[in-house]
Amino acid sequence: MRELIFYFHPNSTFVGALGQALTSDRYGRKGSIFIWSTIFTVGVVIQTATETSIAQITVGRFIAGLGVGALSAIVPLYNGETAPKAIRGMILVMYQLQIIMGIFLSYIIDLGTHSIKNSASWKIPVGLQMLWGLILMSGILFLPESPRHLLYTGREQLAREVIAELNSVPVEDGLVESYVAELKLAIAEENEGGQATWLECFSTRNQLWKRTINGMMLQFIQQLNGQNFYYYYGDTFFQSAGTELSPYVIQTILGAVSVVGTVPALYLIETWGRRRVSSNIPQSTLAGPILTETVQSLLTGAALEAICALIAGLAGHFLLAPTGTPADQLTPRNKSGGDTLITFAVLHVFLYGMFWGPTPWVYLGESFPLRVRPKSIALGSATNWLWNFLLSFFSPRIAADIGPLILLIFCGVLVFGYVYVYIYIPETKGLSLEEVDQLYREGVKPWRSSKWRPQPLETREEKDAKDEVITDKTDTGNEKSKA
Repeated sequence: MRELIFYFHPNSTFVGALGQALTSDRYGRKGSIFIWSTIFTVGVVIQTATETSIAQITVGRFIAGLGVGALSAIVPLYNGETAPKAIRGMILVMYQLQIIMGIFLSYIIDLGTHSIKNSASWKIPVGLQMLWGLILMSGILFLPESPRHLLYTGREQLAREVIAELNSVPVEDGLVESYVAELKLAIAEENEGGQATWLECFSTRNQLWKRTINGMMLQFIQQLNGQNFYYYYGDTFFQSAGTELSPYVIQTILGAVSVVGTVPALYLIETWGRRRVSSNIPQSTLAGPILTETVQSLLTGAALEAICALIAGLAGHFLLAPTGTPADQLTPRNKSGGDTLITFAVLHVFLYGMFWGPTPWVYLGESFPLRVRPKSIALGSATNWLWNFLLSFFSPRIAADIGPLILLIFCGVLVFGYVYVYIYIPETKGLSLEEVDQLYREGVKPWRSSKWRPQPLETREEKDAKDEVITDKTDTGNEKSKA
């Protein structure tokens, strides 16, 4: 029954991530956040309202999971649509930082309450979630609706006011006018295809299939790079490495390392970019352009984390004593192996916070056109929760058979991730969401995307005028040919 409760949460988050696509367009981003944060809060209330009913806790956990899954998709969607492009990456990194800080805070609360001898030991950690749900429910009421959604639903004047407010300029400012013109053109082109469907996320139109697959693949690699394994089962490995710390202390330490690691990403995401070619390494050097890519966020993270997983896995396999060996029987070789495992595991968690923790969410929030954005982000977020569940289900079973060598699986995933990012993921730093759309429309190769510059978008009138000129020239040419 305990396993049932544990696995209900990731399963319901998967459903919630997909379900938010139904509310984001109908009720707006703002209204949708309010709805799902309410559902989450109700789920928490149901859990804490019982003393002994496992069934009630399971139902409450499932309902709360629906809210968590939905919000994991809506929040980056909302952030991506409202943040000015100059700080959009930083805002989306803040989303991941808040998640990591929440996990860290939960570990501190668990550490302080686990020794209580009654139901308060679990009711306090669970019940405190209501506070964050209420903060989100009330706080979203004071925030503006996404200007893109407002224009999409025909509320242009309100959209102008929101754009002016978000950019701290008057409504009459030229920036507002150009921004609205750009959005209206993009929305008009998207509406030509009728109402969007789930299948359209995988259509060849404007390379939508490639964008959706990219978002899903980054979430897959993020979940299977080893960091969550340390979160879930790291205490077992650390104790076999010779540490005498309790599991609660180990989790708290890992949570603190993740927070510290994520803070630099606020700066790196807008300086290094998602992938940016370094001008300091000559193109003519051995290995050519691949070496020029190693200073970029996702590629750097994949390479460094793969090294950490490899060293920790090999050290754990060849140097650690069998699980359960008394401390007085550990040899210096065993202790050095344990120290090596712990050191590189902690470094792995730190690097995850800096690179692969936030960056996939940044891509998810800025890679899709308005027409399919809620659905494509839902698919990416649902992929995250699906692999989170599969990791939590299969990892202890695999580790029971091969022990620390399971880290080599994560090393392999990170190597795959390095290759995938190099071949398929373009740089989107400094581009508006409409310019990201233009980048994909033009079919720019990802390894050349950092040098690509967007062309000014034409207004509908300019495009019609150009088409008329081309038609006139064609007609004139045909008449001369006949003559």
